[in-house]
Amino acid sequence: MPRRPTPRSRRPLALIASVAALSFALCSCAAGGSPGGGSTAVAGGEAPRMTQQALNPKPRTALRQGGTMNWAIDQYSSQWNPIQADGSEASTVDVVKALLPTFWRSDAGGMQTPNPAYLTSAKSEVRQGKQTVVWTLNPKAHWSDGTPITWRDLQADWQALNGQDPAFRTASSNGFDQVESVVRGQDDHQAVMTFREPYSEWQAMFNNAGNAPLLPAKYVATPELFNTSFKGGFPVTGGPFKVEKMDPATRTVTVVADPDWWGDKPLLDRIVFKAYDTGKMPQAFAAGEVDFYNNGPNTEGYRIIGSTPDGEARRAGGPNLRQLVLNGRSAALGDPKVRQALIQAIDRAEITRTDLAGLDWPYIPMNNHFLVPSQHGYQDNSNGLSRFDPDAAKASLDSLGWKLGPSGVRTKDGTELALRFVAPAGNNLAANESALVTRMLGQIGVKVTVQTVPAGEFFDGFVYKHDFDLTAFALMGTPFPVSNSISTFQQDSGSNWSQVGSKSLDKAMADAAKAGTVDDETAALNRADAAAWEVAGLVPLYQRPAIFGVRKNIANLGAPGLGDLVYENIGLLK
Repeated sequence: MPRRPTPRSRRPLALIASVAALSFALCSCAAGGSPGGGSTAVAGGEAPRMTQQALNPKPRTALRQGGTMNWAIDQYSSQWNPIQADGSEASTVDVVKALLPTFWRSDAGGMQTPNPAYLTSAKSEVRQGKQTVVWTLNPKAHWSDGTPITWRDLQADWQALNGQDPAFRTASSNGFDQVESVVRGQDDHQAVMTFREPYSEWQAMFNNAGNAPLLPAKYVATPELFNTSFKGGFPVTGGPFKVEKMDPATRTVTVVADPDWWGDKPLLDRIVFKAYDTGKMPQAFAAGEVDFYNNGPNTEGYRIIGSTPDGEARRAGGPNLRQLVLNGRSAALGDPKVRQALIQAIDRAEITRTDLAGLDWPYIPMNNHFLVPSQHGYQDNSNGLSRFDPDAAKASLDSLGWKLGPSGVRTKDGTELALRFVAPAGNNLAANESALVTRMLGQIGVKVTVQTVPAGEFFDGFVYKHDFDLTAFALMGTPFPVSNSISTFQQDSGSNWSQVGSKSLDKAMADAAKAGTVDDETAALNRADAAAWEVAGLVPLYQRPAIFGVRKNIANLGAPGLGDLVYENIGLLK
């Protein structure tokens, strides 16, 4: 959710990208250190202007050919289809981006340009009163089994993602539900996509910056294929790298430069993705076991990076947020007024301050689900719910029949108001949040039990299965304001982690998706934000720091902000 660029004119949004919002890529993302000192308090709710990118950018000519890089990820996935409901996790996406096609490149400001490896052109126009996008494909592009990439792949992806068949367990419809047809153009290397109504963010389609790569028709044509073809591995690839080895025992995925790749030759020979508990990544970096990892708001990790002789912290203001999640289908949390009361009893400012202590980062909580504090259009639409007010929370629970019993725990009809907070092991950030939430809710008579689970099972075993009452994790953003957040808030979506929603929230998000101007989009997002506070499922905490530990001799890698990483350009200095 980066700052919105000021538009020079009120052009229709069908041809431009604007505000970034939440992605469906998730990250547990640890922090460390003890509370107190080091963070930056910001008065008046104004966040500082953060660097857009920190990648150590270098031209390919300044880098040497060859080498292996070890990249830490926080989960060895069981589902490697990133647009399937169980595959929408940040570690999965990190690996996928080396292997599957992306039609677009995103720069530091979030502007999109066609990726010539896959597209010779892509244009949106109006035909017979309807938005029509003509995708002209690079005829050299092919899958690793030799099959050409054609219009049929785009058609099959649309049919899987358009929401017409719920048997396709999709993470996001990503605008495909707005499409009425995908047909062959002038030849097999051109697809003509017609929309029922204008869709402002069509550039998010088939775009790794939006966590939505192109998948092959052969493996997504039916619900069974879509849901199972990428379980446990990759049946085919179509990027600059290919899979050399997948080892669930050591939780590693090794990819190597594909000699049949038709684009710029990858500078690295191989990348080894290694799954670690997030709390152990800084030590692995210091020990030389990994060369790159997402440190996030890890205070101790930030210190370790700075004290590692050949390491450096690359940091930028990213479009990411940290959030609490309340499961609206848990027995005790079905009433939105109960969820609202719990939100009022949680001091988000204290959580933010302790999470970010020692990072030289502003510790101001977010009061909007879609826009960060320094962003154009940001405002508090919570109608008072963002304010820490435990007395109001107590009064509300009293009025709802949850009375304080002699044990100090509220009961209703003989049932205690008892909740289970699921937190990944080895994650100091989650440990801090679960401890604070336990104390804060305990002070209003709500019993919270913390269940610590193996970090590698946190998403697959609990979040995706909605097996929690409360939990916390990060949502990783993209350059697109609406596309990837619709599924997070839409009723009955596979990526709606809180399992709550409303018609007014769905409508506001739909209005944002087809908005004709940036002001209309911002207004719709703020209406959606007000509705999100009412349903009280996701609770924003703060803009998550984008801090990465990287070896100093690695170029074109680090904190991408709104940009995407060009994997074939990642390399070692000469």
